[in-house]
Amino acid sequence: MSLKRDVSLSTALRYKGQGPFLTFILHRIGGIGMALFITLHVLASFVEGRGWKIGDVINDIYINPVFQIVLLFFVLFHVINGLRITMLDLFPTRLIQYHRQAIKLEWVVFIAIYGFAVISIIGSML
Repeated sequence: MSLKRDVSLSTALRYKGQGPFLTFILHRIGGIGMALFITLHVLASFVEGRGWKIGDVINDIYINPVFQIVLLFFVLFHVINGLRITMLDLFPTRLIQYHRQAIKLEWVVFIAIYGFAVISIIGSML
């Protein structure tokens, strides 16, 4: 007898996992976003100085404040969430009972740092 899981896409999208599920998804999206950035960065380094116009396009993307804000979101959230996961994994017997409080603390720290950084990016843009 085996366990059968038949979950449709609509059922999965309606899942209300709250904080832990949101951090799980954002951590994965952040990792993918950083992988795309690194790929873009390597591509820009490869074509720089070869006279290709794609290098100029990639550099224009780099200096775009919207790109910087989105990339900052991905990297900062991935780092802070990774630190939370590491702390909970290092001391699971004592800390796992506090995982929801750790997620709330993570969001407070993330919003404070991210808010300050976004204000700095917008200030330098103006």
